[in-house]
Amino acid sequence: MASLKWLLSFLASSLLMVSLFQSSQAAGIAVYWGQNGGEGSLADTCASGNYQFVNVAFLSTFGGGRTPVLNLADHCNPDAGTCTSLSDEIKACQNQNIKVLLSLGGGAGSYGLTSADDAGQVANYLWNTFLGGQSGSRPLGDAVLDGIDFDIETGTGQYWDNLARALSGFSSQKKVYLSAAPQCPFPDANLNTAISTGLFDYVWIQFYNNGQCQYGTNADSLIASWNQWTSVQSNQIFLGVPAAPGAANGGFIPSDVLISQVLPSIKSSPKYGGVMIWNKFFDNGYSSAIKGSI
Repeated sequence: MASLKWLLSFLASSLLMVSLFQSSQAAGIAVYWGQNGGEGSLADTCASGNYQFVNVAFLSTFGGGRTPVLNLADHCNPDAGTCTSLSDEIKACQNQNIKVLLSLGGGAGSYGLTSADDAGQVANYLWNTFLGGQSGSRPLGDAVLDGIDFDIETGTGQYWDNLARALSGFSSQKKVYLSAAPQCPFPDANLNTAISTGLFDYVWIQFYNNGQCQYGTNADSLIASWNQWTSVQSNQIFLGVPAAPGAANGGFIPSDVLISQVLPSIKSSPKYGGVMIWNKFFDNGYSSAIKGSI
């Protein structure tokens, strides 16, 4: 009888551990916020209940001796100190178990790394200014962001691996989550070396603005590309899509098509993490329509 009780207890504990593991790996939606003042507040974005990750976009100028510039469109002015008001909103998001990351780069900016030493200096700046370090100047106030997103779309592709390693090194003090947003042509010219470090927790691939691997008359090219991306050294990869036709130059997938034709073909991947949406301003019902099928 005692052995039976032990066996039942063991099985119950095992099922609990499996359940906890599955919940920690649960699929979700990531969104980019910050590039249009008409998209609503960060607090409202998180309170919608639609997102598990929010990328605050962008730190658009940095590296190579440049003075870093945080560009949050019409939301606030870092130079005037008005972005510190976002601190409480960031904390509110985190209190809802939403990870908030600072996104580096973007399609229009002046950024790049000139050496491994330069990458180390940028990492120190990010740690002290936005993450768990200390600085007299913290544009987003005293909120500690969860990590850094690499949306690197210009330059040579050099030294981003050094930046990833340097940022990851701070995880001994407080976990720094790393994400990357490569273009869908595989491998990505700018981020391949960085992603190959295996240090990125999340890779949300941009399946838009790239005719050869985005959704077109059907999903064949997209799924073929997705299957290539499953080989990257990251535990979770996400399908990046525009939230509306006007959000990108091609690649929009109507929500019903995403649910019926695309998700069933990619959710079987052990690395499937969910969907990334560009961007909050254009998300007028898209995330609500798909979240039950993620």
